[in-house]
Order: sequence, then C-alpha cells, then structure tokens
Amino acid sequence: MASNFERKYGKYAIKNLSVYLIVAYIIGYMLQIISPEISAFLAFNPYWIFRGQVWRIFTWILMPPEQLSIFTIIMLLLYYQLGQGLERAWGTYRYNVFIFSGFIFTILGALVLYGILMGVVYFGILPTSAFSEMTAYGISDYTYYFGAVFGSCVSTYYVNMSIFLAFAATYPEEQLLLYFIIPIKIKWMGYLYGAFLLVDIFDAFKNNTTVVAIVITVLIVVSLLNFLIYWLRTRNKSRFNPKQVKRRHEYRQSVRQARPVKHENGALHKCYICGRTELDDPNLTFRYCSKCSGNKEYCQDHLFTHEHK
Repeated sequence: MASNFERKYGKYAIKNLSVYLIVAYIIGYMLQIISPEISAFLAFNPYWIFRGQVWRIFTWILMPPEQLSIFTIIMLLLYYQLGQGLERAWGTYRYNVFIFSGFIFTILGALVLYGILMGVVYFGILPTSAFSEMTAYGISDYTYYFGAVFGSCVSTYYVNMSIFLAFAATYPEEQLLLYFIIPIKIKWMGYLYGAFLLVDIFDAFKNNTTVVAIVITVLIVVSLLNFLIYWLRTRNKSRFNPKQVKRRHEYRQSVRQARPVKHENGALHKCYICGRTELDDPNLTFRYCSKCSGNKEYCQDHLFTHEHK
C-alpha cells in the first residue's frame, strides 16, 4: 500500500539507482588511479567537514567499497543485479528510500559520534593518553586523529552489504552460483555475511583500543540500520497468533482446492493490477496475495506494492 510520502514524492525517485551507484564507484576508481590526492580530498572526514569542507558529506559516496580487483568487479555486478531485483520487488521509491537512508544513517551516525567523542575528550572525561595509536604516531591533536579514524572507517561497504542482506531476507530461497559453480541458497549466504560482520567487530576490538573499536562497531551498525529497520518492519510478528494461523490454514486450503483458470487469451496467470500474463513476459513471476479477498494474483512488480483489496 502506497504511503502519503510515496504518493507525494514517489515521482522524484531515481529509476535504476543501482546503475548510478556503479557509475559512482567507477568514477571513484578512476580518481584513485589518476589522482589519489583528489580522491583523498573527497573522502569522509569529520575533522575537515567541521572546518568548511562540507562537500565531503556527499562525495564520500564516490569512494569504492574495496580495492579494485577481479573479485571486486564480480561483487559489484552481483550488487547491481540484487539491487535491480529489489527495485522490481519493492518499487523504485521504496528502493530509493532504503539506499539513501543507509547513506544518511551513516553520515548522521558518524558526525554525532565524532561530536560526542570530541566532547568527552575536551571535558577530560577520557584522556588523550587512552589512544595509544595517536601517541605512537606523534599526533597531538585528538580532533585530527579521530577525523582520520572516521575517514578510514566510513565507506559504502556496509551499505552495499545491506543490499545483499535485504535481498536474502526478501528472497531467502533464491539460489546463487558460488564461484559460478556451487549452487547455494541466498539465505545461507546472508547468514555467512552476518558471521563476517561479527568477525569484523571482533577484529576491531582485537587490533585497536577499546574506544576505536567502539567507533568501528557503531559505524558498522548505523551503516546497516536501514536493513535492521526493514527486517523489523517486515518480519512476521504475528505468526503464532491463533487468528493468523487459522487464516493462513484456510487460505492454503482454498489455494489447494482452486483449479487453474484460463483467461480469455489462454493464459494461466494474470496480474490483477497491470493485466500482464506469462504470455506477455515468460520471465514474470506471479503470486497470490493472502491479504486480498478472492485469491487475487499479482506479478512480481506489484506483489509488494499493491493496495490490498
């Protein structure tokens, strides 16, 4: 069901947003190769942002999530395909909200956390001697030091990971070919990514001071906050509700008893919204909506976005 915001601002949503993200990364890789100085001038760094270089709030999105390699290219192509799949399933507006909220949460979380740390150190709650890395490198300005720490931690890596996790939560039974050979359900890859996150947090505490490790952990969490909100909103909180159990049971019985009905053009499936059938596009997927009366059938583009009848 479309929200008031979607009806009002949906027309401004960017179609094929995944394409623009890939193009942004390509520009970032080119800058790293041609002029690393310019690339560093665009990276996220609260120290310089609070000193007037406000463009860094936006230009850090150009910074690629990893160093360029054949595996990075494969992963970017995978993220592109998954992003396109989510945009078809959710609609352009909701996919835009998901991606941009990931960027916004990352920016706000980093700036707020940086401000809190500066206040904590300024008021003497935490002495600068607690940061062994700072003293080891001979850095006396803790604001500059933490600006560099945030600059090295804030990236699009975890925002991209949220795309994968969201797709795994939406289509858990879909299969991927791991290394183009091994078929594996995407939900297991989602669990594996979750394990990678725990390893990243463990390594942060293992290889850094406690304060820096907390900074890294918080930045990971805020970068994935868009996925956490999506998961909390879409998980089935009422799966054990007796009324819901009874309704699902009756719906399954009606589906089993229903016989395929051919439409006027001989098609077996027809979207209630757009009227397309498998004869129009053999790649379309059709599903019945259990919340609509009369066993109404929808194509993949309208299954998650239609208004329940």
